[in-house]
Amino acid sequence: MTASPSSPRHAPNRPWVVLAMLLLVYSLNFLDRQILGILAHPIKAELRLSDTQLGALGGIAFALLYSTLAVPLAIVADGTSRSWVVTGSLAVWSGFTALCGLATGFWQLFAFRVGVGVGEAGGVAPSYAMISDSFPPERRARALAIYSLGVPLGLAAGALLGGTLAKAVDWRTAFIAAGAAGLVLAPIFRWVVREPVRRATPVRMPVGAVFAILARKPSFWLLGFAAASSSLCGYGLAFWVPSVLVRSLGFDLGQVGQFVGSLLLIGGSAGVLAGGWLGDRLGARDRGWFARLPALAWMVTVPLFAGGLLVDSPTLAWALFLVPHGLNILWLGPVTTAIQHLVPAEMRATASASFLLINNLVGLGLGALSDAMTVRFGADALRYAAVGTLGFYLVAALLGLLAVRPLRRDWWVEDGVTARGSP
Repeated sequence: MTASPSSPRHAPNRPWVVLAMLLLVYSLNFLDRQILGILAHPIKAELRLSDTQLGALGGIAFALLYSTLAVPLAIVADGTSRSWVVTGSLAVWSGFTALCGLATGFWQLFAFRVGVGVGEAGGVAPSYAMISDSFPPERRARALAIYSLGVPLGLAAGALLGGTLAKAVDWRTAFIAAGAAGLVLAPIFRWVVREPVRRATPVRMPVGAVFAILARKPSFWLLGFAAASSSLCGYGLAFWVPSVLVRSLGFDLGQVGQFVGSLLLIGGSAGVLAGGWLGDRLGARDRGWFARLPALAWMVTVPLFAGGLLVDSPTLAWALFLVPHGLNILWLGPVTTAIQHLVPAEMRATASASFLLINNLVGLGLGALSDAMTVRFGADALRYAAVGTLGFYLVAALLGLLAVRPLRRDWWVEDGVTARGSP
């Protein structure tokens, strides 16, 4: 039997408490990702790495098991306790982040980054499902957008913490401090966050049953590959822009942290919140807006990011970067909300993991492209490599627009409310 909502032992926390704790965990998730990009320059110098090796550390090392393990861990979360899975994942990725500070060579650091990916594989999909269980349909896009604030907040914290500690002490201390923060938070999270009461008894859903539903829905594939195209740019830029600032504009690590951190805190936070608010407001009238809104944002992102990467004035670069740092992640609230509504409630974590599988298996690094272009462009190779990848935002926009009509048809009807595609 499903626990009664009034049961003192099993009663869930207030939805906003659950959301606040999940946001904190998600922020640490992205802090641990961003810190490698901020510290790339001193790591490369001390360990004598090439851009290709750096790209592998930021891309394949993390994505290797992060994407593939997300699905089985989500199945476990759907069938048991999502809060326990998130707690264990936080402890694992934080421990491996701390170990990165002890690495003495490429392959050792590569193995530790694989460990970070293994841990983070179990964090996001169960969190999406817990939020959807905690909030009614008409407030889910805003709730998921607030959760997605963990992206800009975590990236900003990684930039500021990594840059500050690396300048004051060394890059190894920055990794150890970031990992220790997560290890301290893990037991606190488990103590505070109880499993939200579900409408159905948790069961281990056959993964084939979830895939069978998703495979028949064109909107899932279109949104999945749209987000993947966007993430290729987003992860790549987050990892390489700090190095562009060092090589092409002469920044030191402290300046890089302040520059990138301020962009993420201001632009990124505004973009994520705007996506959630607009998604709920526009999507209530036409479900197609959950796909159309991100598509429009991706189109505007391209020229602004290109301008910021190519100018030689730090002030002008900051101004050009500000808006696209919000627009390129505006999709998080609307798209993740749409994915939650393509399947029944008991399949949400597994559906989210399937979406993340597509999203994260697309290439995450630009190191090889940078090395290939170095002969032609010299010190500015990374700058031109980054500009070259922006075309994937246009691919994302096209796929998002193509998803508008299928999404109206594919939306799952729940809570006794009939979903409608248009007014």
